[in-house]
Amino acid sequence: MLTPRIHPETIEDVKERADIYDVVSEKVVLKRRGKDFVGLCPFHDEKTPSFTVSPTKQMFYCFGCGAAGNAMKFIMDLEKRSFSEVVLELAKRYQIPVKTVEPEKREELQRQISLREQLYEILAIATSFYQHVLRQSEGLPALDYLKLKRHLKEDTIQQFQLGYAPQGWETLYDYLVEQKHFPAELVEQAGLIVPRKTGNGYYDRFRDRLMIPIHDSQGKIIGFGGRSLGDELPKYLNSPETELFDKGKTLFALDKAKNAISKQDQAIVVEGYFDVIALHTAGIQNVVASLGTALSLNQVRQLVRYTESKQIILNFDADVAGNKAAERAIGEIEDLAYQGYINLRILNIPSGKDPDEFLIHNSAEDYQKLLLNSPLWIEWQIQRLLMGKNLETIAQSQQVSHQMVELLRKIDNGMQRTHYIEYCAELLSQGQSRLIPLLAKNLQTQVNKPQVETGKEKLSSNTLVTVNSERSLLEEAEVKLLRIYLHCPEYRLTIFDALEARDLQFSLAHHRFLWREITKIEEKHQKSLDSVDLILELQQVCLEENQQTKQFYHLFYLDEHTEIDICRARLIIRSSVASIETVICQKRRDMALKLWQETDVSKEQNLAQKYYQQIDAETKWIWELKRIRDTQFHDLISVPLGGMNFN
Repeated sequence: MLTPRIHPETIEDVKERADIYDVVSEKVVLKRRGKDFVGLCPFHDEKTPSFTVSPTKQMFYCFGCGAAGNAMKFIMDLEKRSFSEVVLELAKRYQIPVKTVEPEKREELQRQISLREQLYEILAIATSFYQHVLRQSEGLPALDYLKLKRHLKEDTIQQFQLGYAPQGWETLYDYLVEQKHFPAELVEQAGLIVPRKTGNGYYDRFRDRLMIPIHDSQGKIIGFGGRSLGDELPKYLNSPETELFDKGKTLFALDKAKNAISKQDQAIVVEGYFDVIALHTAGIQNVVASLGTALSLNQVRQLVRYTESKQIILNFDADVAGNKAAERAIGEIEDLAYQGYINLRILNIPSGKDPDEFLIHNSAEDYQKLLLNSPLWIEWQIQRLLMGKNLETIAQSQQVSHQMVELLRKIDNGMQRTHYIEYCAELLSQGQSRLIPLLAKNLQTQVNKPQVETGKEKLSSNTLVTVNSERSLLEEAEVKLLRIYLHCPEYRLTIFDALEARDLQFSLAHHRFLWREITKIEEKHQKSLDSVDLILELQQVCLEENQQTKQFYHLFYLDEHTEIDICRARLIIRSSVASIETVICQKRRDMALKLWQETDVSKEQNLAQKYYQQIDAETKWIWELKRIRDTQFHDLISVPLGGMNFN
């Protein structure tokens, strides 16, 4: 369900009422220093305090890493939460009435807020109930299963809040509805009970199952996974989709893994609940599970918030089902991997074991070694093409070669593609080194063969810009430059110099307004924004100038989509500047073409030649700019984060 848009008045009320000291002091130990407070920065490791909180300015600033902003931005950056979530939380905390942009949706928003809070409470109480039953006589088989078969210690059982759902059909129903007096409709909406088909009453969804609570990234319980202890199918039963729980958007144990993911700059994704629990117990805590579904784009975006290198390792079972799961996951996210958004690796444990089984007879260090040697996803896919194939037969050798070509064609980066062409040629040669150059040349020829146009990037005689309109290309490029300028102070000089060197300006009126105000703020502060929240000042300007701040929301606040661009700032700058210049060159080329067509060559040969030369020069430069745009996202192998010079 989409949350109604919050009214700007509510946002401003929250900004005014949310006290920076109150918010920050909950997360950071602060000591007074004059009018301000100082502490150790929560955004980077440090031993000497460089993190300052100013109650008078209602802002924080770190002299070590440059993190800065108001109370809202502190929570957003520290907890990786969306703007709307933070506004609603602070509004509740400071008892600020929440308005929506659409007045008719105000009651709907209040109802959603109230409903969610009640559902959280019901699920928390149900968790305590399941934990209690686990310690009773009827829960002993489940407790023995955890301790004897899964080898879990008491502290692990407590940490993951494991419990047991008793066999009775209405045990939880009686507890929540009859004893705790929650409305049955709410308990049903929490996913805990199911209406009887006869229409009379309800029965418990989970019965005689080991109960594993599923938390959101903030640690609130949003659903359950229930494992059958008998012959009942399915073996694992998840909560249904609810107001709180969306299986495709949830990662099991992310709340417990996110700090370790950030610290180790790597996320491991496994298949099962107990794989996660076993690895966490072994001290490998940067691990989550995808709840039995293919890893979705939404789940990947959640993970990459916590890792700078964007490294994700898929550790699915090495059996047929596990390999299919890995292939499904790659299918969902391969575009991100090809474009360098994520550094994807695949780990298959030898002998087809899952992590839980592996750790019974092996150490955490053994598992870490497997992680270090896990192949990149392209290598894994190439190796998969060879499984069950006899390359000594012409038919199968040609089939594998053709499949390799289809895979290699998707690799945009030239150096990386050349590397994998040689790698494939070596595999196809079967140890006959003299054949490698010939096979590599053949693969290269096949990869370079032109393919049938898909229509996505058709080029006509009149334009060298993609089928997107000039305005769309221009607007996207300007938006990305402004967003990076606002959120990445370290790249502001790069953007300014790039625009000035090419004599480029922002073309769209609202972008020109924003750039003009940025310039004024910089001049006001002697072009040093080290101690200024640029976004905060721009919001104030928008209010004073009666500008509609909602048109800049997508610039002022990041979401899971735009955070990816920020992580690739240098490459995005290069591509965006090239896009702006492409539109300008296209206009110059079109004008020269128009003038050339209107010129009488027999009477004004020199003038016609001048226009023709201009058309030719602009065309060549447009093609070069297109090449720059097409190669904006190099693979992490050749271009690590921040590893590319602009010039």
